[in-house]
Amino acid sequence: MSDATLHLHPEVETSHHVHADEHDVHHHKQTFITKYIFSTDHKTIAKQFLITGMAWAVIGGLFSVLFRLQLGFPDQSFPFLEDVFGHWAKGGKISPEFYYALITMHGTILVFFVLTAGLSGTFANFLIPLQIGARDMASPFLNMLSYWFFFLSSIIMFSSLFISTGPASGGWTSYPPLSALAQASEGSKLGMDLWLVSMAFFIVSSLLGGLNYVSTILNMRTKGMSMTRMPLTMWGIFFTAILGILSFPVLLSGAVLLLFDRNLGTSFFLSDIYIAGQALPNEGGSAILFQHLFWFLGHPEVYIIILPTMGIVSEILAIYSRKPIFGYLAMVGSLFTICILSLLVWAHHMFVTGLNPFLGSVFTLLTLLIAVPSAIKVFNWLTTIWRGSIRFTPAMLFSIGFVSIFISGGLTGIFLGNSTIDIHLHDTMFNIAHFHLVMGVAAFFGMFAGIYHWFPKMFGRYMNNTIGYIHFWITLIGAYLIFWPMHYQGFAGMPRRYFDKSSWVSFNQFADLDKMITVVTIIVFATQLMFLFNFFYSIYKGRKSTVQNPWNATTLEWTTPIRPGHGNWDGEIPEVHRWPYDYSKDGRDFIPQTEPIGANESVEH
Repeated sequence: MSDATLHLHPEVETSHHVHADEHDVHHHKQTFITKYIFSTDHKTIAKQFLITGMAWAVIGGLFSVLFRLQLGFPDQSFPFLEDVFGHWAKGGKISPEFYYALITMHGTILVFFVLTAGLSGTFANFLIPLQIGARDMASPFLNMLSYWFFFLSSIIMFSSLFISTGPASGGWTSYPPLSALAQASEGSKLGMDLWLVSMAFFIVSSLLGGLNYVSTILNMRTKGMSMTRMPLTMWGIFFTAILGILSFPVLLSGAVLLLFDRNLGTSFFLSDIYIAGQALPNEGGSAILFQHLFWFLGHPEVYIIILPTMGIVSEILAIYSRKPIFGYLAMVGSLFTICILSLLVWAHHMFVTGLNPFLGSVFTLLTLLIAVPSAIKVFNWLTTIWRGSIRFTPAMLFSIGFVSIFISGGLTGIFLGNSTIDIHLHDTMFNIAHFHLVMGVAAFFGMFAGIYHWFPKMFGRYMNNTIGYIHFWITLIGAYLIFWPMHYQGFAGMPRRYFDKSSWVSFNQFADLDKMITVVTIIVFATQLMFLFNFFYSIYKGRKSTVQNPWNATTLEWTTPIRPGHGNWDGEIPEVHRWPYDYSKDGRDFIPQTEPIGANESVEH
């Protein structure tokens, strides 16, 4: 059956068993546009999210290389910068305005466009129907719209890079009053309006996707697929979607109100502002209100990024250790607990705003409580691989690397979660080190693991393992060399986002360290380009997959054809009889979920 032949109505999709009869299979032939551009096939939409996210990752990563050149070599000029960026880099030195724009766009791109849309959009779309046993999403049309809203958001954000006043430069958090007043800086003019409009469309895309993911998981599981038989990947994506549905509308309200303040003369976030000695007419607003609105999404956003990778890593560790996942229900419970607590801790980003000390102690307690379910997950991951028959594939290495990065980056969160210590560490390089490790690098490791693991199912070919091993080791070592030293800079009080710190005698001791970090950043970025070459080359020239289940996994996606068409299964959707982690059981290497439980077989989990 071809990739594009089977189209089923939603009423048919919801049944547990759907027969692909002749009438279903022989539909009109699709054109390139209907098959690859305006496709309603969840697998094609997943690839659209993935490749768009990769394009953004290159742009966002390149921006980090550019501003690291300024931080590592503040006294040197690089003539090629003026050739490329013109007046933004006169004399080969990045201007302060352009530096802040680079930082703002780097954060926005990586957090939202890559690690939210690129990560969740890819694996939620690709895996949900395949792992729960469904023909497609609950609403394939809305699923297509979610991508195109993301694409529209991307076009608007990308266009802001080319306007005369430059893109937004108020930081990825876009705090007012800087972001609310066009006269505050070049980056607060049209670029900020485009940033806010782009984020509004991005949030619409995320909500359409999230509602689809939740509806599909709750309503379209195949026969026998109870919630406690779902792979942990599904649980991670499920809780991620719920978090997005609850928190993204709050940021949408903040973005819309900020647009009103900028363009309609309202005062939601402005009050008692003076510019060049002149008082503005705005009264009664609160800039702190915007921080509450932003971080009510901003902190769940950390877990919107990390929860899917927790599920992916749990799955991969079990498969390549040839062992059942340790503590399945505890893993689900810890995901649920993290989901709840992440909605209750947003003000730990605001300890230095004059927050009531008693309220600060409440948020400190709730923040430190998140360490408990996180520790449960780490313990269960380590116990899963303990004494396992480990296959060190690139996917497995990136999963183990994820656990390492998550532990080391997460421990530093205990410092920042304490309101007293955070007063010293807030807005220092310690903050940069913590969230880049635990959210940025760890999430990328989970994403890489998922791509290497499911690549044969996506494209019917394998990626090159040798390049994969090189990619892993350079990225792992590079991540620690880049971000671990920043903790010491933060302890010394080195602020983040400063354009040039060389004039501070107290920070001169870190000049050579900053040079080293910049050099390693360039090497790691180049390594990611090598991964991209491996990815796109393997799509067309990689070794072909000749078996349905190359990793001997137990879950449903490996029961489909090597390259499943639209509808996933040629005949009936298989029935599920067991949980997804029967590895090394009763003398067998693995037992698929579709195999009935034997009379003398021990009961699942």
